[in-house]
Amino acid sequence: MSIELDEIRREILSLTKLIKEYKLDTNKQFVDLRKHFNKKIQALIPSTDSSQRKLQLDQDILPDDLSTKMSDNENRLNDLTGKEWVKSTKSWFTLAVKPRTKTEIDHPAKYPIELAERFIEFFTQKNHWVIDPFLGIGSTLLACEKLERNGVGIEIDQKYAAAAHRNFSQQTLTKTSVQNVICGDSNEIDELLSSFDKTKFNFCMTSPPYWNMLKKHRGGSDSQHKDRKEMGLPLDYRDNSKDNLGNIDDYNTFILKLADIFRKLKKFMLKGSYLVVVLQNIRNDDNEYLPLAWDFAKEMEKHYALKQEQIWCQTDKKLGIWGYPTTYVSNVHHHYCLIFQTI
Repeated sequence: MSIELDEIRREILSLTKLIKEYKLDTNKQFVDLRKHFNKKIQALIPSTDSSQRKLQLDQDILPDDLSTKMSDNENRLNDLTGKEWVKSTKSWFTLAVKPRTKTEIDHPAKYPIELAERFIEFFTQKNHWVIDPFLGIGSTLLACEKLERNGVGIEIDQKYAAAAHRNFSQQTLTKTSVQNVICGDSNEIDELLSSFDKTKFNFCMTSPPYWNMLKKHRGGSDSQHKDRKEMGLPLDYRDNSKDNLGNIDDYNTFILKLADIFRKLKKFMLKGSYLVVVLQNIRNDDNEYLPLAWDFAKEMEKHYALKQEQIWCQTDKKLGIWGYPTTYVSNVHHHYCLIFQTI
């Protein structure tokens, strides 16, 4: 290992000397040299111990003409700089997620505040309005509060709606934004938002139930699902009412009902505004692969324009032993963040 480190140090010294000696003051010259430097470094990494393989240089290589093609003053979508804009448009990403608090761990499928922040920051400006029809314990609104956006969240479960309120009471809230938690069924979203009739939302950020996946058997492998069971934590949403989307048994009915909620939401969205819906493709008990994200996207295209997707890759989720020793079953550690636009 020391030999490789010595070589890396020599390369760094060599790069520094070249920059000083040749006065590489143009972006293209520096980028060319940087690419050469990175290739030499990467050639050394595979021979190192796995604990040392986290050395990464310039993960995002930005375009040479960034400063000439993008002006921060012309940005009408968000408050980001040109560099921040470009870096946010990469089609996949990972997140450095903070561990769940005691309040958050009770929810079986809480999505990270960092995920909501990423998209709210890109698709809105300060003081804009954000809606989440499947609020859970409040991740979207906590992100809104941090970023000085106004938010409205709808949650069907009284316990989780109350938890969202408690989460806000534990924060140092500013007076620059307004957050609203509505305990109700998003199937009735047009009625629940009637008092917001004059408020047009700039963005929708949400993650609905992944059909009834939480109720499915996961096998006997050591996994996060098994860990929750041993800790006595909820494995599903616990609400057994037929109105809860996670309790619908028929797959196609679920897709139609979920899309219908967004159809009703459309009249509250500004024309041209965006929606991000986080979903995952799944397998049922018969090991049949169901492209949940794509089937939902196809149904949503009846009401919105599907723009693209970004893929959130989880790096902190425990691997399970699925299918061994006869059948291929992957560890699904990615989610599709489907991006729609109101038309």
